[in-house]
Amino acid sequence: MKHYKKLLPLAALLACNVALANWQVPSDVKQLVVVTTKDWQAIQGQMQVYQRQDGQWQAADITTPVTIGRTGMAWGIGLHPEQPGQQKQEGDGKAPAGVFRLTTAFGYQALNNLQLPYEQMQSSHYCMDVNGSPYYNQIVDSQKVGEKAVEGSTEGMRRDLHNGDDLYKKGIVVEHNGGNISGAGSCIFMHLWRAEDKPTAGCTAMPEGAMDKLLGWLEAEKHPALLLLPEDEYQKLRSEWALP
Repeated sequence: MKHYKKLLPLAALLACNVALANWQVPSDVKQLVVVTTKDWQAIQGQMQVYQRQDGQWQAADITTPVTIGRTGMAWGIGLHPEQPGQQKQEGDGKAPAGVFRLTTAFGYQALNNLQLPYEQMQSSHYCMDVNGSPYYNQIVDSQKVGEKAVEGSTEGMRRDLHNGDDLYKKGIVVEHNGGNISGAGSCIFMHLWRAEDKPTAGCTAMPEGAMDKLLGWLEAEKHPALLLLPEDEYQKLRSEWALP
């Protein structure tokens, strides 16, 4: 019995390591938006999309330069196993690295013929980036949850009305930190950029033409995901994670 007690933690550890080593992009993900950057500190990158057919990734005709967080990237919380290294935190200016579901599209105007769920934003919509909020990392309507519930949010979803810009004119929710852990980073989107040399607060941004193509290509039934990694990390994980 004493030997069993000593071996159990080791066995559990080995089982965990095997599970991590065997992780790959889930088979239900048929569309993958791949963004790579020069290194962990880079604010610019390149996007290429892929569709899985007969178990193989095939490149689709959507590619564009993008900008990411003003301080580069750090590991986020997504589909991938927890990774060693710097972790994404609220307010750090970093985009989350890893693999994340793309769940919902949003924008200022009504958009038709999309194959992703879409929500038209109003002036009362906010994404909560306030640590400790019960609505942390969630888009809420102040007309439903109350004005007090959105106090302190810096993420009014109608930026044309709150901030005087069109960054959120069209966008896609990136499911980082799906458990809404306070302080682990919130309100991560793909959205329109200011310019090719202007980074974001942690999102992935692109020209409007590229966003239009991406929105027209994504299909909810194909369970699309975003993969964001520095190029060296991508090459290291390419075979292990079954990446394009």
